[in-house]
Order: sequence, then C-alpha cells, then structure tokens
Amino acid sequence: MKCPKCRNLDTRVIDSRTTDDGKAIRRRRECEKCWARFTTFERLEFVSFMVTKSSGELEPYDRTKVVNSMMKALIKRPFDPDKLEDVINTLENEWAQNKQAITSKRIGRDILRKLRDFDEVAFVRYASIYHNHDNVRGFVKFIEDELG
Repeated sequence: MKCPKCRNLDTRVIDSRTTDDGKAIRRRRECEKCWARFTTFERLEFVSFMVTKSSGELEPYDRTKVVNSMMKALIKRPFDPDKLEDVINTLENEWAQNKQAITSKRIGRDILRKLRDFDEVAFVRYASIYHNHDNVRGFVKFIEDELG
C-alpha cells in the first residue's frame, strides 16, 4: 500500500479491526520512510451487475460513482459514514437482486429515495441535479410535492 504522503510502498500494519458487521477490515498503517500514519479499508467485492445508461449503452456497475454522487450532495453536512455505507450496501443488494441490467434512472430514483430519509438537504441537492428542472417554480413544486 502506497503512503499517501510520500508515495513509498513500504508500509506496515499497526492495527486491524473488522467493521461493517464483519464485511470489511479497517487497517491502521504506518510508512516505513516518513512515519506518516493512515487508514485503509478492505471489503469484499461481491456486487456484480450491469447498468443500462439512458443512451442504451451497457456498463458494469461502479460503486465509486454512487459514493461520489451521494458525497457531493452531502458536502458540508454532518452525517455518519457508517450509516451512509449501510445505505449504499442496502441499495446494492436491492440492485443485485435484479437478474437483468438495472437502469441508471432506477439507480438515481433509489438514491433519491434513500437520501430523503438520510438527510433532507442532501435530498434536495441531489434532486436539483437528478431532475434537471428548467426553472425554479418547477423545482419548488417538486420539493413541495415530495416534502409536503
């Protein structure tokens, strides 16, 4: 594992703990060169399904895209990273149940549904991008309908 500070490949594990109900391992590491300490996570990659884009193109599911989109909506918002991880894991399990490819539209709708319960401000931020309203009135109507 490369040190994030000096890019040295020689690092050692100081501490290891299981997290996420045993689905991941958290490792505390130390660089042998600059002595910087950092944390890494290892998790089993078990979700494998295809996503149908709006263009009709198929691509493999990429967890990073989901995490990044949710993190953008949560910028400067207080949240529990473990709970966010649980939300994403729950969504992935729902999507993996589908025997065929899942649409990117469904992924967006499901993220929106989960964010509504997770953080209302993040929900509104995500909705502003996902729904791509042409004007403020349409967006305000959407928020009123959804959050009443």
